[in-house]
Amino acid sequence: MDEPIYERFDTADGFHAAVDRLLEQPGRELRVFDPDGAALRLNDSARIAALERFLQASRTRRLYVVLHDTENLTRRCPRMMTLLARYTHAIQINRTHEEIREIQDAFLVLDAQHYVRRPVASFFRGAMGLGDETEGLAMRGRFMEIWGASFPGVSSTTVGL
Repeated sequence: MDEPIYERFDTADGFHAAVDRLLEQPGRELRVFDPDGAALRLNDSARIAALERFLQASRTRRLYVVLHDTENLTRRCPRMMTLLARYTHAIQINRTHEEIREIQDAFLVLDAQHYVRRPVASFFRGAMGLGDETEGLAMRGRFMEIWGASFPGVSSTTVGL
């Protein structure tokens, strides 16, 4: 890509189209930060298929997810939990520590050059950038800070009595 592509969206459909487009980009590491993952449609068969295609493209591909609250994912997203069980080597889902749970934005960043961002996670208003290494690198850095303030939060196995 020569010139970065930058597009705004302000609806759920616009957001999901941007995420789908992001998942079609070449890349190795997808990093996702979201309050609870609900807006990401992690139980939608098409979204799970796109994530699986991303992971299948290379054995070195990785998916890192950080959520404030993992309950939506573990209780309402059996397709994502199945994907996690199949790709335990490639997916890690963390939960934020209490002290950073006030963070209100949400974003996905692919490598350090493509992203989808919502400044306020409770709204579907935001932007997608493709081939934007400057902003992509900044968002990757922000993700790494959030990752550092999180802990493993979801396992592909359920341990019970």
